[in-house]
Amino acid sequence: LVLKDQCPGKNLHKMVGGEVRYNTDSYVELISRLEAALGIHVHQPKDIHLTTIWMTSFLIFMNDYDGGEYVSSSHAISTKTATKDLDNQGSQFMPGVVMSFVDKIEEIVNEAKTNPAGFAIKLSARNHDLITKDFNGYEMYVSYLRTIVATEANLKLIKQAADKGMRVMFDTVGGCMYENMVPIFNLLKLPEIFDWHNKEEDPFFHGVGKTRRLNPLTNQEEFFDLSCDASLPEVQATIGYDLYLMDKPIGYTVLITDPDGDRLVIGQIEKAEAKSYLEEMGIDYVVIDDNKILSIYHPAFTFLLIMDFHMKHLKQAGLWNNHDRFIISTTPSPRSWDQWAKHNGLKVVNTPVGIKEIAAVLKKTEKQLFDNSGADVLIEDIWGREVNLGQSPRMVFGGEESGGMIIGPEEFIESVGGHKALAMREKSAGESVVIATALASHLFLEGKMMSEHLRDIFDQNNITYRYYLRADIVYYNESEPDPMKMAQAKTGGEKKRDQADSFYLSLALALRENLLTMEQARIILREAMPELEFDSLQEIIFVGDASYFKFNDMFIQVRRSGTDAKLRGYANGESYERSKKYLEIMVHYLGNRTTTFNKYISIDYQANVY
Repeated sequence: LVLKDQCPGKNLHKMVGGEVRYNTDSYVELISRLEAALGIHVHQPKDIHLTTIWMTSFLIFMNDYDGGEYVSSSHAISTKTATKDLDNQGSQFMPGVVMSFVDKIEEIVNEAKTNPAGFAIKLSARNHDLITKDFNGYEMYVSYLRTIVATEANLKLIKQAADKGMRVMFDTVGGCMYENMVPIFNLLKLPEIFDWHNKEEDPFFHGVGKTRRLNPLTNQEEFFDLSCDASLPEVQATIGYDLYLMDKPIGYTVLITDPDGDRLVIGQIEKAEAKSYLEEMGIDYVVIDDNKILSIYHPAFTFLLIMDFHMKHLKQAGLWNNHDRFIISTTPSPRSWDQWAKHNGLKVVNTPVGIKEIAAVLKKTEKQLFDNSGADVLIEDIWGREVNLGQSPRMVFGGEESGGMIIGPEEFIESVGGHKALAMREKSAGESVVIATALASHLFLEGKMMSEHLRDIFDQNNITYRYYLRADIVYYNESEPDPMKMAQAKTGGEKKRDQADSFYLSLALALRENLLTMEQARIILREAMPELEFDSLQEIIFVGDASYFKFNDMFIQVRRSGTDAKLRGYANGESYERSKKYLEIMVHYLGNRTTTFNKYISIDYQANVY
């Protein structure tokens, strides 16, 4: 309805698709019939059942459609279903635009309440002429991949490694990536190097993340769904790699994607002697047997490997100096990425969490680049700094610590209608698995482990922020089968979440508004957490959706989930033990207001902080 209001008289086209969630087909059908009843032409996948979020986003942009809906809940627990709503460039909506939807919903609810006839919601027939199954996008997407990661050099590396016996496990955790990647690999003429795992589509994700544990609220052992986020150690322990990888050799690489295909986690079998180094680095691993372990790298580490590999690829091709280079990363992403970029002469733009924020920076960059050719492109980042991207900027990497990334090509991407862009608008494991396979091939041919290569990159690029940790606090059992009990537990959990989060948020905003000095903030923190030292704390910054604590040798970030009773914490620094200690204490602090806190921050201010 909002789209029709914004584009009166236009023949509107939208895409509707989804991944493997329960009832995805019903959601796709209902959304399509609602839109067709409004006169909108709906495009659904053809010859395939389910599609990926990145293909949906890509085709919206390339075909100049007016937007789309994608049924997914990323890597959340099996029983969650939501939609990712996309604009006319395939990007998720920014908060300002979302408010127009909120306004329309309030308008509808008001009419339903006040009009004796209520508010009528119309659905078209299932076989309406405006609902067409007409896309899979493989050939167009492969042409795009050849401009970024599926280069001749990378494909050659993969073929050479395959000829020498390299194999790679591709674990889709029951998502939609098998059906969608096989045709792409075939068009790229990649050799048969993948051992597919959990390839059958399954909304239960083949048990990944499912376990039984003690619920501290009920003191009973209960079923828990921990999500299928393979970057979390507790999820890794449920996948069964200790059984599935018993017969695989040292150096065997594992690629793990999520249900909608936008995130990637990488693992590698190493000798058991590597445990001490991995523990020292804070890298997770699963024990296979007495001789072998599977290291599972957080994207904070693997994306550094990938961006370094891509930079060297561009240099070897003689392309590096043709453009000004930059990366975009989110605030909880590791500062090691920033240090790497600085060492190699790349500019860095930091944003709040979310691929939509990265897409917003791309759009601002493109507007200046295309409207004022020959002028410097100036972008303000989340810190309030002006970053000069130069006169011919190209994005080497855009991504976030949660496992999503995109890479920009050398030449502009151009839609059928002539719209140009520096990069796609949605994170894509369709991109990342190709370049990750090329990286794995390079290391296989060199006889080198990822852990060795990571240490070399740290050393060669003067990176000091080597240790990265993350903590997720979930305040209730999301798998409680009784909906009334779950709703009650969730409400209680949200109060605990906000009590903790608003403590930090109040400090950050009060500092920003000069209601508090930095020394007063240190006094409050010392009073709240006397086991920690805060003399080295330099700044507390509100970064759009979180509170960011900048120390002289690390950062801690705390942010609440906007949709669930969860609190997330991140740490990155020069000392593993120090980063771990601060993260654990700060993210578990209950948010109790101290005497000094209440002295400087009024009750009214605390009540209205959000």
